[in-house]
Amino acid sequence: MTLGTDLVYQGEELALFAHARNWKAYWSTFLLDYLHGSVLEVGAGIGTNTVLLSRAQPARWVCLEPDGRLLDELRHNLGQLPPGRCELVDSTLEHLPAQEQFDTIIYIDVLEHIEDDATELRRTTAHLKPGGRVVVLSPAHQWLYSEFDESIGHYRRYTRRTLLAAAPPELRVEKALYLDAFGLFLSLGNRCLLRQALPTVKQIRFWDRFVVPVSRLLDPLFFHRAGKSILAVWRKA
Repeated sequence: MTLGTDLVYQGEELALFAHARNWKAYWSTFLLDYLHGSVLEVGAGIGTNTVLLSRAQPARWVCLEPDGRLLDELRHNLGQLPPGRCELVDSTLEHLPAQEQFDTIIYIDVLEHIEDDATELRRTTAHLKPGGRVVVLSPAHQWLYSEFDESIGHYRRYTRRTLLAAAPPELRVEKALYLDAFGLFLSLGNRCLLRQALPTVKQIRFWDRFVVPVSRLLDPLFFHRAGKSILAVWRKA
């Protein structure tokens, strides 16, 4: 479906982070309880997360992606799923018809790319069914903002306070926690020392293979109060 948008995504990291299988397996465990009924994935990109998450087999899965180049790759990558599993919409939430209502709307490393995040979350609320949920995964801590963030079009990184403040009053927070405590130190190293605009595949694989498993052990011990990423879930009142 095409709704007449023509946005171009400036980042080049999507294929790189497709190698982060342990990381995706980790954060996806926090989403499984919400992937039922009708699900809208905002900014589906090239479909790496779609392939992983849609295996929960909700009744309906809609991928919203306004970049035509990414949409073509998304369509190709979703070929490994059963036909009809996902609907592809070339649009942004702003142009989605009001009658489109969902049980869950997810933003996986997307909200930080949207300049007016508060307006975006108000639009999200309008497309949620009563009792529906919004799930956001984003990079954490503005003091970690680096050349990497700038190069891929991040407007910001979030703390628990700033992320929850962006949500309208109709959304009641259910959880907000930090992930990847050990990875926080790698991000700090890039911020202060390496200053890389993009990591290498070798660096992504090292982080994914050795750092993420340690973070899975550390995060509960720290009560999810430290990490380079933040995950929040709201419920529509």
